[in-house]
Amino acid sequence: MRIAKIMRTTSETDITAKLNIDGTGEFEAEMPIGFFKHMLEQIARHGFFDLKLKITGDTNVDAHHTVEDTGIVIGQALARALGDKKGIRRYGSSIIPMDDVLALCAIDFSGRSYLHFEAQFTNPRLGEMDTELIREFFQAVSTNAGINLHIKLLHGTNNHHIAEAIFKAFAKALCEAVSIDTRIQGVLSTKGSI
Repeated sequence: MRIAKIMRTTSETDITAKLNIDGTGEFEAEMPIGFFKHMLEQIARHGFFDLKLKITGDTNVDAHHTVEDTGIVIGQALARALGDKKGIRRYGSSIIPMDDVLALCAIDFSGRSYLHFEAQFTNPRLGEMDTELIREFFQAVSTNAGINLHIKLLHGTNNHHIAEAIFKAFAKALCEAVSIDTRIQGVLSTKGSI
Protein backbone atom coordinates (compact mmCIF):
# COMPACT_ATOMS: atom_id res chain seq x y z
CA MET A 1 0.00 0.00 0.00
CA ARG A 2 1.44 3.35 -1.05
CA ILE A 3 0.11 5.42 1.84
CA ALA A 4 1.72 8.16 3.92
CA LYS A 5 0.67 10.32 6.82
CA ILE A 6 2.60 13.53 7.49
CA MET A 7 2.16 15.98 10.35
CA ARG A 8 3.82 19.40 10.44
CA THR A 9 3.43 21.87 13.28
CA THR A 10 5.09 25.27 13.39
CA SER A 11 4.27 28.57 15.06
CA GLU A 12 2.42 29.50 11.85
CA THR A 13 0.59 26.33 10.79
CA ASP A 14 -0.59 22.93 11.97
CA ILE A 15 -1.11 20.48 9.11
CA THR A 16 -1.90 16.78 8.95
CA ALA A 17 -2.16 15.01 5.61
CA LYS A 18 -2.96 11.40 4.79
CA LEU A 19 -2.32 10.39 1.18
CA ASN A 20 -3.16 7.12 -0.55
CA ILE A 21 -1.61 7.13 -4.03
CA ASP A 22 -3.65 4.09 -5.07
CA GLY A 23 -6.99 5.60 -4.15
CA THR A 24 -10.22 6.44 -5.93
CA GLY A 25 -10.23 10.23 -5.62
CA GLU A 26 -11.76 10.59 -2.18
CA PHE A 27 -11.15 14.02 -0.68
CA GLU A 28 -11.78 15.31 2.82
CA ALA A 29 -10.45 18.55 4.23
CA GLU A 30 -10.83 20.85 7.19
CA MET A 31 -9.11 24.07 6.19
CA PRO A 32 -9.62 27.83 6.23
CA ILE A 33 -9.05 28.83 2.58
CA GLY A 34 -12.03 27.96 0.40
CA PHE A 35 -10.47 28.47 -3.02
CA PHE A 36 -7.36 26.50 -2.07
CA LYS A 37 -9.56 23.67 -0.81
CA HIS A 38 -11.30 23.67 -4.20
CA MET A 39 -7.91 23.38 -5.95
CA LEU A 40 -6.65 20.57 -3.71
CA GLU A 41 -9.82 18.64 -4.40
CA GLN A 42 -8.91 18.77 -8.11
CA ILE A 43 -5.64 16.96 -7.32
CA ALA A 44 -7.43 14.19 -5.43
CA ARG A 45 -10.35 13.71 -7.82
CA HIS A 46 -8.50 13.95 -11.12
CA GLY A 47 -5.40 12.10 -9.92
CA PHE A 48 -7.41 9.32 -8.21
CA PHE A 49 -5.58 9.96 -4.94
CA ASP A 50 -7.30 9.67 -1.58
CA LEU A 51 -6.35 12.82 0.29
CA LYS A 52 -7.40 13.75 3.81
CA LEU A 53 -6.26 17.10 5.22
CA LYS A 54 -6.61 18.95 8.50
CA ILE A 55 -5.12 22.41 8.20
CA THR A 56 -5.00 25.43 10.46
CA GLY A 57 -2.84 28.45 9.79
CA ASP A 58 -2.26 32.10 10.52
CA THR A 59 -4.68 33.28 7.85
CA ASN A 60 -5.26 36.38 9.97
CA VAL A 61 -1.84 37.41 8.59
CA ASP A 62 -2.45 36.11 5.05
CA ALA A 63 -2.66 32.77 3.25
CA HIS A 64 1.05 32.42 2.44
CA HIS A 65 2.23 30.20 5.29
CA THR A 66 -0.81 27.94 5.04
CA VAL A 67 -0.51 27.40 1.28
CA GLU A 68 3.27 26.93 1.28
CA ASP A 69 3.29 24.58 4.27
CA THR A 70 0.50 22.51 2.72
CA GLY A 71 2.72 22.14 -0.36
CA ILE A 72 5.58 21.01 1.88
CA VAL A 73 3.41 18.38 3.56
CA ILE A 74 1.89 17.06 0.32
CA GLY A 75 5.37 16.86 -1.23
CA GLN A 76 6.67 14.94 1.78
CA ALA A 77 3.66 12.61 1.67
CA LEU A 78 4.30 11.86 -2.00
CA ALA A 79 7.97 11.10 -1.33
CA ARG A 80 7.20 8.85 1.64
CA ALA A 81 4.35 6.98 -0.06
CA LEU A 82 6.51 6.26 -3.14
CA GLY A 83 9.47 5.04 -1.08
CA ASP A 84 12.21 3.74 -3.40
CA LYS A 85 10.02 4.44 -6.49
CA LYS A 86 10.42 0.90 -7.82
CA GLY A 87 8.14 0.18 -10.74
CA ILE A 88 6.79 3.71 -11.23
CA ARG A 89 6.61 5.20 -14.71
CA ARG A 90 8.52 8.21 -13.33
CA TYR A 91 7.36 10.59 -16.08
CA GLY A 92 3.92 12.07 -16.58
CA SER A 93 2.43 14.82 -18.68
CA SER A 94 -0.96 16.30 -19.34
CA ILE A 95 -2.58 19.08 -21.34
CA ILE A 96 -5.94 20.11 -19.91
CA PRO A 97 -8.55 22.36 -21.52
CA MET A 98 -11.02 24.27 -19.38
CA ASP A 99 -13.27 26.55 -21.40
CA ASP A 100 -10.97 29.37 -22.61
CA VAL A 101 -7.86 27.87 -20.98
CA LEU A 102 -5.30 25.30 -22.05
CA ALA A 103 -2.70 24.30 -19.43
CA LEU A 104 0.27 21.94 -19.62
CA CYS A 105 2.06 20.02 -16.88
CA ALA A 106 5.03 17.66 -17.14
CA ILE A 107 6.62 15.76 -14.24
CA ASP A 108 9.76 13.69 -13.68
CA PHE A 109 10.20 11.93 -10.33
CA SER A 110 13.95 12.25 -10.75
CA GLY A 111 14.80 12.96 -7.11
CA ARG A 112 16.03 16.37 -8.23
CA SER A 113 13.61 19.20 -7.61
CA TYR A 114 13.07 21.93 -10.16
CA LEU A 115 10.08 24.12 -10.96
CA HIS A 116 9.37 26.02 -14.14
CA PHE A 117 6.09 27.89 -13.71
CA GLU A 118 4.86 29.99 -16.59
CA ALA A 119 1.38 31.41 -15.97
CA GLN A 120 0.17 34.94 -15.48
CA PHE A 121 -2.89 35.99 -13.50
CA THR A 122 -4.65 39.31 -14.02
CA ASN A 123 -6.46 39.13 -10.66
CA PRO A 124 -4.30 39.33 -7.53
CA ARG A 125 -6.73 37.10 -5.61
CA LEU A 126 -9.16 34.26 -6.11
CA GLY A 127 -11.45 34.14 -3.11
CA GLU A 128 -9.22 34.61 -0.08
CA MET A 129 -6.10 33.26 -1.81
CA ASP A 130 -3.45 35.36 -3.53
CA THR A 131 -2.86 34.04 -7.04
CA GLU A 132 0.92 34.36 -6.58
CA LEU A 133 0.65 31.58 -3.97
CA ILE A 134 -0.19 29.03 -6.66
CA ARG A 135 3.43 29.09 -7.76
CA GLU A 136 4.58 28.92 -4.12
CA PHE A 137 2.47 25.81 -3.56
CA PHE A 138 3.98 23.99 -6.53
CA GLN A 139 7.51 25.10 -5.55
CA ALA A 140 7.00 23.53 -2.12
CA VAL A 141 5.60 20.30 -3.61
CA SER A 142 8.47 20.05 -6.10
CA THR A 143 11.16 20.66 -3.49
CA ASN A 144 9.76 18.20 -0.95
CA ALA A 145 8.74 15.43 -3.36
CA GLY A 146 11.99 15.68 -5.35
CA ILE A 147 10.27 16.22 -8.67
CA ASN A 148 11.15 18.11 -11.80
CA LEU A 149 7.93 20.01 -12.50
CA HIS A 150 7.02 22.14 -15.51
CA ILE A 151 3.73 24.05 -15.61
CA LYS A 152 2.79 26.29 -18.49
CA LEU A 153 -0.35 28.19 -19.40
CA LEU A 154 -0.69 27.80 -23.18
CA HIS A 155 -3.57 30.25 -23.46
CA GLY A 156 -6.59 31.59 -21.60
CA THR A 157 -7.78 34.64 -19.69
CA ASN A 158 -10.22 33.61 -16.95
CA ASN A 159 -8.23 33.48 -13.72
CA HIS A 160 -10.36 30.82 -12.02
CA HIS A 161 -10.15 28.61 -15.11
CA ILE A 162 -6.37 29.13 -15.33
CA ALA A 163 -5.83 28.00 -11.76
CA GLU A 164 -8.20 25.05 -12.03
CA ALA A 165 -6.75 23.83 -15.33
CA ILE A 166 -3.23 24.00 -13.82
CA PHE A 167 -4.24 21.91 -10.80
CA LYS A 168 -6.08 19.39 -12.99
CA ALA A 169 -3.11 19.10 -15.36
CA PHE A 170 -0.85 18.52 -12.37
CA ALA A 171 -3.20 15.82 -11.06
CA LYS A 172 -3.30 13.94 -14.36
CA ALA A 173 0.48 14.18 -14.91
CA LEU A 174 1.11 13.06 -11.34
CA CYS A 175 -1.26 10.12 -11.71
CA GLU A 176 0.65 8.96 -14.79
CA ALA A 177 4.09 9.45 -13.22
CA VAL A 178 3.34 7.43 -10.07
CA SER A 179 1.51 4.61 -11.83
CA ILE A 180 3.11 1.18 -11.78
CA ASP A 181 4.35 -0.38 -15.00
CA THR A 182 5.04 -4.11 -14.56
CA ARG A 183 7.65 -3.99 -17.33
CA ILE A 184 9.92 -1.85 -15.16
CA GLN A 185 12.44 -3.87 -13.21
CA GLY A 186 13.58 -1.86 -10.20
CA VAL A 187 13.54 1.83 -11.08
CA LEU A 188 13.34 3.49 -14.49
CA SER A 189 16.90 4.79 -14.64
CA THR A 190 20.17 3.71 -16.26
CA LYS A 191 21.87 4.69 -12.98
CA GLY A 192 19.83 2.16 -11.02
CA SER A 193 18.35 4.72 -8.64
CA ILE A 194 16.17 7.84 -8.73
